Amino acid sequence: MSQASAARPIVVVTHKVPGEVVVPGAEVRQSPAEKRSRDEVLRAIAGASFIITMYFDKVDAEFLDAAGPNLRGICNFAVGYDNIDVKLCKSRGVKVANTPGAVTEGTADLAWTLILACARRLIPADRFARTEEYARRGPLGITEFLGMDLTGRTLLIVGAGRIGYATALRSIGWGMRVLYVARSRHLDFELAPLAARRVSLEEGLREADVVSVHTPLTPDTRHIIDARAISLMKPTAMLINTSRGPTVDEAALVEALTAKRIWGAGLDVFENEPRVHPGLIGLDNVVLAPHIGSAETKYRLLMTEMVSDNARAVLAGHEPVNPVG
Repeated sequence: MSQASAARPIVVVTHKVPGEVVVPGAEVRQSPAEKRSRDEVLRAIAGASFIITMYFDKVDAEFLDAAGPNLRGICNFAVGYDNIDVKLCKSRGVKVANTPGAVTEGTADLAWTLILACARRLIPADRFARTEEYARRGPLGITEFLGMDLTGRTLLIVGAGRIGYATALRSIGWGMRVLYVARSRHLDFELAPLAARRVSLEEGLREADVVSVHTPLTPDTRHIIDARAISLMKPTAMLINTSRGPTVDEAALVEALTAKRIWGAGLDVFENEPRVHPGLIGLDNVVLAPHIGSAETKYRLLMTEMVSDNARAVLAGHEPVNPVG
């Protein structure tokens, strides 16, 4: 290897991503594996100048030590970055970035997929349609698989960011009334076309027919939906979570769903992900997805472009395009 090539910065992608990470002048090491073990990742990042991480990569002292002194930046292939010790990175001069915006449309689409599937009892209906019993019985009775209507209902958005707004925007098609919970006022929610009203969490939970969680995970939002919060919901209400699993007390949710104290739930994230609470597995009033919120080809390719942009900026001596912390 020549001295010129040895001096090239190294960009490491911890796990496989769609498309190609392009950083001119750098040696880009893209993982061919869909998912690597922690030990494999730690070995792969040795000597890296910039690392592209996934939301499940824990970026802590061990991770930074494994990368070594050449590390200048990290970009999470996600909008959330609770897996990264941003304060520690800053103390070591490592810049941190993420991919905001790119996940918005896909995650809002999935939130509505969960809402509709939960409202119309799609999972048990699908399961029944695959059985021989359906053919034996013939057409269903008029009272079977009755779902929950959404037209004119009330949608509560918990966390008034980009994804929360995009999810609320989609409710216009059902003529829904929108409420939102946020630390500060968001005029974009309150102006047309949403004309939403800001409320306290307690007030919103009492009024909502659909509660959709979009808040980032922080010490303040961990278990923001706990047993008490769930107890405030209507028996005909549903809970949707596409944010981070620990925002919901999963044990309390299992208890409420089992007792049918709420209509149902739709979850794309889990408190101890990738482990799903065993109490959820056998329930027909919950829809489960394995954290696929942004998993639409167009937007995942856009995320690859964004991590490339952040890497190029940092390696050129500039601030990341999408800095965090």
